Amino acid sequence: MIEELIKYDIDFFLFLNNLGSEPWDNLWRVITNKLTFIPLYGFLLYLVYKNYGFKGTLIVVVGAVLIITTCDQLANLFKSGFQRLRPWVNEDLDGLMRIVVEKRGIHSFFSGHAVNSMGLAVYIGLLLRHNYYYLPFILLLWAFTVGYSRIYVGVHYPLDVLTGFFFGSIIGWGYYKLQLIAQKNL
Repeated sequence: MIEELIKYDIDFFLFLNNLGSEPWDNLWRVITNKLTFIPLYGFLLYLVYKNYGFKGTLIVVVGAVLIITTCDQLANLFKSGFQRLRPWVNEDLDGLMRIVVEKRGIHSFFSGHAVNSMGLAVYIGLLLRHNYYYLPFILLLWAFTVGYSRIYVGVHYPLDVLTGFFFGSIIGWGYYKLQLIAQKNL
């Protein structure tokens, strides 16, 4: 059963990865770059400050840092434990896939980009949803776009990304709940 699931995952990866075309490659390289979204983070920081003040913003920033740390460490733990090779390492996929970025790292399960973006999207989206109705949906769209970018550029399989989304959602929600407890005790 696991072998069959992995086969479907590889087939779906090849389908999604090969939807890409050279004219779009630079856009997806930008989207998959971690530094691209610094302006978004700055804007979200402004919205948090506007709604929570200085003290509340510090707590949210600490929460965001803890989310990134938790997500990164969990992704690294899974990568070390499962040791699933990235698509570009899989010799069976030579000539069948597109690789659009520099080859780095060999383990793929699960995507650190997907877990981090989803964790932050859920956390910040839940914190600000009462003041900005559409923001959670925009942040989820951003997280899904970042996750898809990892498939497009050829470094993760769909299950890597979906698993990252799953854990990111749980981690983001958990830190949101901790944030509520912290707010009550201030």
